[in-house]
Amino acid sequence: MEIAISLPTKARSWEVVKRAEELGYSHAWFYDTELLNAEVFVAMGSAAMKTSRIKLCAGVLIPSNRIAPVAASGLASLNALAPGRVVFGAGTGFTARRTLGLRGVPLRRLEKYVRCVEGLLKGETVEWDEEGGTHKIRFLNPELELINLKDPIPTFISAFGPKARELTAKLGAGWIGSASYPDGEKADLDQFRALWQKNGRDPKIIYSALGTGGCVLDEGEAADSPRAKAQAGPYAAIAFHNLIEQEDFGSIFAGSFPFPTELNAYREVYRRYQPADARYLSNHKGHLMFLRPEETHITANVIRGLTLTGTRAELVERLRGIKALGYNQIQFHTVPGQENDMLERWAEVMAQV
Repeated sequence: MEIAISLPTKARSWEVVKRAEELGYSHAWFYDTELLNAEVFVAMGSAAMKTSRIKLCAGVLIPSNRIAPVAASGLASLNALAPGRVVFGAGTGFTARRTLGLRGVPLRRLEKYVRCVEGLLKGETVEWDEEGGTHKIRFLNPELELINLKDPIPTFISAFGPKARELTAKLGAGWIGSASYPDGEKADLDQFRALWQKNGRDPKIIYSALGTGGCVLDEGEAADSPRAKAQAGPYAAIAFHNLIEQEDFGSIFAGSFPFPTELNAYREVYRRYQPADARYLSNHKGHLMFLRPEETHITANVIRGLTLTGTRAELVERLRGIKALGYNQIQFHTVPGQENDMLERWAEVMAQV
């Protein structure tokens, strides 16, 4: 099982990615959330110049936020700097859309987007839908080699629900899921495998990645220690940021939530956010980067329940279980200011998996 990092993009993300490469990480996934993080192609470009092996992954691009020709141009430009090391990740949008006050885009739009970007990267003339019409577009002078269309760029889809997983299988893309609990992780992967074969695809080339976050605790360290809250707390807060807005924006997760008391407590906090017609601005401040002072509902139990947080021995056992299920890659979320400690600890754990 390959080991990857996912990171809130900053202009100098290359420093984190270079260290990850030195520690043996295979992939680095850069978040494309423009109102929270730095410009993704700037950060990936600098990382391309400072590294030599690690895969550089756009994780993930949203159809509305980065139109297909712009996305394809950015990916092909990166491919010229890091040939064969670029990955195209796409999704319907969670944070990157909600920070704009918008729901995720429909799956049919995501499908057209992926096919358009993939076609452009193959040097094809494609049909692009924009401003109420369909337009034929292509790269006009690839022979100048200002970009790289020769080395393939694989596609991955962030797909948390069954319909999104079905689209991923239909497109023959790599799948990015989310860690939950062993039975849920098995059920999700089993479903994706079945959908993959249903679409007539070779089971030998299936590729599944599991995103997660958490903290590697020292023996005797509490799950709500300052370090644990800094590293795992922002990942635990995702579920609350999602559920508190589901009436307005829908939900990215299904099933029952194990912390209803804490969710109700956060609902009271959320109701006080201003302006009342844009509470999402406060809800997503610091998303995946830090806990806000009012997020006191992120307790030790919540961190243990919603993240991969535990001692080295506990996490080795948990990750061995994920590996045994057949996942190809595990992605560990990093937090600004905590990256080196997190990278080293997760690498030590994975060395025993």
